[in-house]
Amino acid sequence: MLELYQFEMSQFSEKIRLILDYKGLEYKKIDVTPGIGQLDLYKMSGQRQVPVLKDGETVISDSTEIAFYLDRKYPEKPLIPVDPVQRAQCLIMEEWADESIGLKGRTAFVGALNQNPNFRTSILPKEMPDLLKNLLGAVPGDFLDFLGSGVGMGGDAVKGAQRGLKQDLEALTILVQNQPYLLGDRPTLVDFTVAGLSILLKFPNGNYFDLPDYLKGKGIPGLGDNAEYTPFFEWRDRLYLEFRQEMSGVSKTKSDGASPTTIEID
Repeated sequence: MLELYQFEMSQFSEKIRLILDYKGLEYKKIDVTPGIGQLDLYKMSGQRQVPVLKDGETVISDSTEIAFYLDRKYPEKPLIPVDPVQRAQCLIMEEWADESIGLKGRTAFVGALNQNPNFRTSILPKEMPDLLKNLLGAVPGDFLDFLGSGVGMGGDAVKGAQRGLKQDLEALTILVQNQPYLLGDRPTLVDFTVAGLSILLKFPNGNYFDLPDYLKGKGIPGLGDNAEYTPFFEWRDRLYLEFRQEMSGVSKTKSDGASPTTIEID
């Protein structure tokens, strides 16, 4: 069985989980704990970040490389269009989404927690201290340092990320109101990339993650709750209903002493 080394709320891990579910592939989730020890995963994969996919003796790291591997090895329900123009559009948009929705989404999420006490309280009630680790394990360690000290994420980086995401969501909203998927009539890699990377902007409804029910549908103020972007998030949730398996359908394994337990998250 395929093994996915992951963190539950890693956007890039979610990108791969969506692809695996779309292709109907069985896999085992192996959760790893964020931290400073990266030796085990590095020995296995040659790199310290998740997601990492293990398929028998084959080990693949980086979410885009994993997606390409899955499309070659398991060609049913292809991710990359055959048409040259659509293929080019798919690859360009996938790279854009990784850099924009993925990285800017992290910055905006951490910035909202740092700047907005009401949002932070609603996401991280005092009686659930472990939830901070679960939600933010996918964020680079220096971001967590900023959050803990109350400085560093309140300036131009957060404002710039929010501006960029608003522009992105406006464009995505226009696209999904005029066609069922981002490149036309069938889903491609870019659909699953955008949908998976958007989870920190607004958590999907449904039992997809190991998170409390009260977080379902909650999003970053000004982004996840903006009525102008409702068509995009409705499209995203429809994609989840169509293709994403709820947690009961996938086995989940906590890492033990023989598996990576502390790694840097992509």
